[in-house]
Amino acid sequence: MRTGVAHLPLHDGKAPPWLFQRMKSLSREVVLFIIDHYGAQEMLLRLSDPYWFQAFGCALGFDWHSSGVTTTVCGAMKEGIRGMEHEIGFYIAGGKGKASRKTPQEIEEICDRRSIDGTRLIYASRMSAKVDSAAVQDGYQIYQHSFFFTEDGSWVVIQQGMNEETRYARRYHWLSQGVKDFVCEPHWAVCCDQRDGGLNLVALESEKTRQAITELSHEKPEFLMSEGKKVNELYLSEAHPVPSEGIRLERVEKIFAQICSRSPENFEQLLGLQGVGPRSLRALSLISELIYGARPSFRDPARFSFAHGGKDGHPYPVDRKVYDQTIEVLKSAIEKARVGDKEKVGAIKRLAAFSKVVS
Repeated sequence: MRTGVAHLPLHDGKAPPWLFQRMKSLSREVVLFIIDHYGAQEMLLRLSDPYWFQAFGCALGFDWHSSGVTTTVCGAMKEGIRGMEHEIGFYIAGGKGKASRKTPQEIEEICDRRSIDGTRLIYASRMSAKVDSAAVQDGYQIYQHSFFFTEDGSWVVIQQGMNEETRYARRYHWLSQGVKDFVCEPHWAVCCDQRDGGLNLVALESEKTRQAITELSHEKPEFLMSEGKKVNELYLSEAHPVPSEGIRLERVEKIFAQICSRSPENFEQLLGLQGVGPRSLRALSLISELIYGARPSFRDPARFSFAHGGKDGHPYPVDRKVYDQTIEVLKSAIEKARVGDKEKVGAIKRLAAFSKVVS
């Protein structure tokens, strides 16, 4: 049931050092507790849940209504467990901006050290980023990509995009066990409080378009350019999310040639080609609609309205003394549990069960 709508603007600045240091400590203790008592798989499952992730950010002291909760919580977790990854069998790669582009390299380095085959993990990282930046054209540019994984090959992606015009963010959650097909409804959740529409080539309804685009990928660039010019000459109504003036064929002609030379067998292979981005896919989708009558989906993939965190003292300033006590209680519970003292752990579990009954 919907009980309201949250409007979540971008907040300038960053978490103050005194808060981020505590976020690192508390996130480490929470991650260790969950992995110790429920396993690394449960940690992945919780991170894939947009509501749990948001609640986690709030518990760490980040304000509820800022887009920065995504980057800050992921960053705090990565820094918090640094040096303990091999012990707990839980790894985090990527991050914000330049760090996001180093994700494949980080995954490879971790896998080499642990004698893990990282090929599938690197592929999952790249494809999830490619889908949300090119196959889903919803107006949000990906700028943050965090990849969480375990030694058995299970993984979660949490990445975020920003709409520069509205200054609002959108968060994408991926869970490996939920991905049956990278190019057909692959998301576990897409979170945003605004639904604007856009080209969605990974929607179930876009299957015919994906097939048509794959067929077009075997055509010579000259043919695609000639058909593309016809698209530019058509009158497209104002409601159409891909206006004709947005298609610059001269910019994608080289990509058409590259696609043809590679002759991809399916849409997923085509999407994974280097250089294939939003412009070329947009042009191919329109040409496929013109030739085959396969109209792509414009359904916005956002499924959840969610509240972001912030760092400006709402709903009240962080109580540093209480925050530090919480870290110490969790740290102590984990240390004692590891040597056989389950009493405090049992108490925390009973408290959690009691809170559910009360709520």
